[in-house]
Amino acid sequence: MTACAIETTAEDDDRDGEHPARGVRPAEFTTGLTITANGAYAARLAGDGDALYVERWTLDGPEPYAVPLPLDQPEEPGTQLLPLADGRVLVARRVDGRRNTFSLLYPTGPATGELRLGAVEAPGSEQLVLLPPSPDGICAYALCVGPDTTTLWLVAGGAFGPEQVAEVKGRCAGGVWLDRTGRMLALDRRLDDGPVKAVAVDLERGGEVTPLLQITEDSNDRLLLADPDSGLLLIRSDAPSPGHDRLGWGVLGSLLPVRFPECLRLDDAAVTPFAVQPGQVLMPETCAVALRIDAAGGSWVGTWQPMARRMGQLAAPVGWLAGAGLWTAGGVLRLPYATAGAPCGLADVAAPPEPEPGPEQVAAAVAVAVDPADEEPRVCRPVPLQQAPLTDGKPAG
Repeated sequence: MTACAIETTAEDDDRDGEHPARGVRPAEFTTGLTITANGAYAARLAGDGDALYVERWTLDGPEPYAVPLPLDQPEEPGTQLLPLADGRVLVARRVDGRRNTFSLLYPTGPATGELRLGAVEAPGSEQLVLLPPSPDGICAYALCVGPDTTTLWLVAGGAFGPEQVAEVKGRCAGGVWLDRTGRMLALDRRLDDGPVKAVAVDLERGGEVTPLLQITEDSNDRLLLADPDSGLLLIRSDAPSPGHDRLGWGVLGSLLPVRFPECLRLDDAAVTPFAVQPGQVLMPETCAVALRIDAAGGSWVGTWQPMARRMGQLAAPVGWLAGAGLWTAGGVLRLPYATAGAPCGLADVAAPPEPEPGPEQVAAAVAVAVDPADEEPRVCRPVPLQQAPLTDGKPAG
């Protein structure tokens, strides 16, 4: 069994109240950037006004560079993009208010090649949303959210075009990959009028659904990010402050409680994690986390480690594609930006120095465990708050 409990301690009460980038905003003409799981490619909609086109970025070379992928017709502002590990870009377009078409774009010399994959119907008020890039870099998935049921579609990487791979009861959102193979997917699900709870979906078992987060019976518990190397989880929940979401962290596969550091709560700004340092095997407390900070004065960047008592804050590069970025295993944060003079750039920021160790800060949510006998993942049942250890954060006994 696993435990998912709340813990806040006095050691976390130090806040960094300075806002070094107050008033700095991303360039107005830029749009969001989606980066592949391996950090090699990215894609965004570029252009102005009605003249929008797909732009692919290459990030793993000596210098980043962008390749425009325009077609005869401009893209609509609502077009969704997903880069693949082979350099192609998946494009999802809404047609006639209900039909979603999918194509793969790729450069072919001076022109743009387009491979049409098929379509998925989303009638009425149903919405289709692309999930984050799969860890395998080949497959692409989308959620079609209805009033009572959510269907999961494989829209690229299959043999015969888009195919339905799972049906999940309830209305789902989010989407976080829990492993490096693209098998286990976490979704934030709401059943009827109940609270939002993260669940795990096993794509190799026909979409088998297992509870993943349950901090309290009535709390809204969402999973924002997961790092399979270290097991670090970033969670948003209103369990510690009913009616007000807090940012917390836990460890995949541990029995210790989720913590909600006070340093991650700013009174006048929203804090959202967007990247976790990879390669920190079994060392979640030392993982560097990048956070997007949004306030009335603009957006800037936060950096933090679970074992730290403070969150560092720094100015974002001019033209930052806010909320986009990736860590290298060596602890360098790479922030993409686009300006008139530098339409494709990466600004490197070193990870914060390792802080002085404080009290035990390794915490946990719920586990996706592997039985060595059959190597089949099984998702462990979460323990409600009233059954979880509520001591000083150290294991009981």
